[in-house]
Amino acid sequence: MKSVHQRVSEERLREDITANAEFGAVPTDQGHGRTVLTGTDANRLAREYLVDRLDAAGLDVRVDAVGNVTGRWVPEGVDPTVRAVACGSHLDSVPEGGIFDGVLGVYSGLEAVRALQGADADLDRPIEVVCFTEEEGARFSNGVLGSSVASGKRSVEDALALEDDAGVSLEAALSDIGFRGTGRLDASAWDSWLELHVEQGERLRDAGTAVGIVSAITGTIRCAVEIEGEANHSGSTTMAERTDALTAASELVLEVERATNDVVAEEGETVVGTVGSLDVWPNAINVVPGRAELGIDVRDVEYGSMERIVERVRRCLSTLEAERGVETTLERPYDIAPSAMSDRCTAALRDAAAATDVDALTLHSGAGHDTMHVASVTDAGLLFAPSRGGFSHSPREWTDWSSCATATRVLTAGLARLARE
Repeated sequence: MKSVHQRVSEERLREDITANAEFGAVPTDQGHGRTVLTGTDANRLAREYLVDRLDAAGLDVRVDAVGNVTGRWVPEGVDPTVRAVACGSHLDSVPEGGIFDGVLGVYSGLEAVRALQGADADLDRPIEVVCFTEEEGARFSNGVLGSSVASGKRSVEDALALEDDAGVSLEAALSDIGFRGTGRLDASAWDSWLELHVEQGERLRDAGTAVGIVSAITGTIRCAVEIEGEANHSGSTTMAERTDALTAASELVLEVERATNDVVAEEGETVVGTVGSLDVWPNAINVVPGRAELGIDVRDVEYGSMERIVERVRRCLSTLEAERGVETTLERPYDIAPSAMSDRCTAALRDAAAATDVDALTLHSGAGHDTMHVASVTDAGLLFAPSRGGFSHSPREWTDWSSCATATRVLTAGLARLARE
């Protein structure tokens, strides 16, 4: 008789992921791209396909007020009131993203349930497959929106009131596509949670290992900085008379790099700092820039390291004000502490990898995931499948189908272990 993990079908998994790839597909010279923003027609099609597949597997489907989709399976003989083991990810994407990010996590969860059903597994808990709303944050938020509501970090009302650049609310967008449900998915009611995701890097391929077991997810601090100078004529304004916002901003960009490298030298290479956006006004070749706005992204598994970099940013701004005569402001609209995975869930995944005869590497996640919110209210674990070339948020994103199936087998064995406790 086949073991539970041997019931995983690579063919079924591939069929679901390739079908989902058609929703919001974008033409590309390389790879397979898709744009699936929350509340769009592509998002509706992706959600409807998922609901159909959950229904076909006999799961009880529910949609909460912010559009989180849950499929619940209660094995025969299991008490339905017992706390469930949950798994999943998201189906939305960044503009022109890849076909695996989030999607593998949702459909590996469904395939795990189908494998457990096929093996007539002896379990003690229900299993839920979850698709969170707006993980990427490409339309209504900074990201991980649905899981922030499910973990109680954000209220349903606040989430629904969020608006996109055109003034359309999340509530209106979900209503338009028929996925404005009722109630609130409560992640704290779960016994435990597992998420399978593509690595979005090359550490697994470099190490020659099939899966990665995540020890912690980096925290993220995002800073919005505004530097006010004085716009003036580039020809008639002498160098001594200028209050140039862009040259001041340039000093800040380099200070972020220096500060981060200093922390790397002292604390290790997990910390990263990035100035990823820069807008300049009036952005004319013959005008001294009068205003600059910068977006700074700082991440690490240690919150103190992130704070050190932000403090260097503050000191740099004070220096720019004193030496260059500019005015500055700094805001922190996004501030999430690092999340450690639970010993219980990581142990279940290690045991699962051993049981399926799969090599596993322990590593941290430099990208944020819904799991970081879930981990604040219940035991949580995160599993990585290798990414070819390390590409992500790009049509070139790719994980071999055999790798998807291997990681799904580990996920299935891990869910079975947690559901038997």
